[in-house]
Amino acid sequence: MRFLLCVPMLCVPMLCVPMLCVMALPAAADSVLRPGLQLAQAAPAQGAKLPTPSETYAAMTVAERAAIQSDLVWTGDYSGIIDGDFGNRSIAAVRAFQKRLKRPETGILNPHERAQLVAQAKVRQDQAGWRRVNDSTTGVSMGLPTKLVPQTGRGNDGARWSSKDDDIQIETFRYRGPSVTLDSVAGQLRSVAGRKVEYNVQRPDFVVLTGTQGKQKFYIRAHAQGQEVRGFTILYDAAKNSLMEPITVAASNAFAPFSGQGTIQVGGDVARRKVEYTTGLVVSAAGQVLADREATQGCRIIQIPQLGPAERVAEDKDSGLALLRVYGATDLAPAALGGDGASGNAVTLVGIADPRVQDGGGEISTRSVKLSDGADTPRSLSPAPPPGYSGAPAVDRRGRPFGIVLAKPQVVAGPPSDVPATLVSGDIVRKFLRNRGVTPAAGSTAAKDPKASVVRVICVRS
Repeated sequence: MRFLLCVPMLCVPMLCVPMLCVMALPAAADSVLRPGLQLAQAAPAQGAKLPTPSETYAAMTVAERAAIQSDLVWTGDYSGIIDGDFGNRSIAAVRAFQKRLKRPETGILNPHERAQLVAQAKVRQDQAGWRRVNDSTTGVSMGLPTKLVPQTGRGNDGARWSSKDDDIQIETFRYRGPSVTLDSVAGQLRSVAGRKVEYNVQRPDFVVLTGTQGKQKFYIRAHAQGQEVRGFTILYDAAKNSLMEPITVAASNAFAPFSGQGTIQVGGDVARRKVEYTTGLVVSAAGQVLADREATQGCRIIQIPQLGPAERVAEDKDSGLALLRVYGATDLAPAALGGDGASGNAVTLVGIADPRVQDGGGEISTRSVKLSDGADTPRSLSPAPPPGYSGAPAVDRRGRPFGIVLAKPQVVAGPPSDVPATLVSGDIVRKFLRNRGVTPAAGSTAAKDPKASVVRVICVRS
């Protein structure tokens, strides 16, 4: 997966299509970002040069820039890729938004304008009932305006959602087999009776088609992998174009054809946020960070504040752990994973709570919880740690980490989990690291204070 690379794209009025397949960011209704967002610049000294829009956005985190792009999609001002790459197209979208507000078109959002952008995007997301779903029939993960298409069923090759009047239809599809190719599927999609293709982009691994079908407009996106092609079609009355165009762009950004991980399932299951905050633990001076596997799955971008972009280089489904790597980072303070465990059932966690929990902040804090009795593995924790603590270390009386807490994701349908969080033992953590060629720090090479090894991990899904 690539993170801070500039992705070449082709642009059409409705959408910028990447030259390469990208994961899509689930535009759930939680796009409000986010801690310490500094969009207004302090007044410069007399004669000092004002920062340009490019310089202003370059000073933000990738997560902050991606959140602005996502909100601009929902206000109808941006029709590109939500990737945090804030170029001329994104800055032009900011100016378009400012123009509608009848504000100076600086291209830089001040705090009041940013708040208005968040509010307008949130209203439109809520009105559409936007959430991310997994279609168990095709295996795709996508964004869906659930309030606009409340009727569900099966389509010819996948799932189908439609409005009460059937003037909005969304269907997933999957073709597989030795004879299935992207060319053959794209040919079928183009040749549907009454379909007039107005825009047609095909690359080795994906195809995008837009156009009209009678009095309706359509948008199709399909991706190929191996002997399989997966995609979706949006079909709606042309009269609803102003409503559906932003949703179509959001859906394109939110499409993950071969992921299906860390999302909501149709009928209920787990929900993962568009921008998710968790805790990581530095385990080597060279930039390796231990993290929650599920919380770092399906990310377009992983950002660690103060360190930079990270790449997920290893994972283990059984333990629930992932290993991240921050390239170029040196002289970090790795944790010593050699604690002697809890005294009784009492456990202290060291983590960074979600910005929503600490008024937008990013402070490291501690929480006291209790381990379950008995020899169950993994042992559960109660009460559940606050959001953002998943991946946090549990420390012994001398402050040495002896395990990692993994919190269960939010349940959006059905009964809540009776085990909200579990502890991965130090033995399992050390085995995971050794199998990936990482030697846990010890003695003088390890940080004396666990807080020196704790970092915030930001996952931007797209």
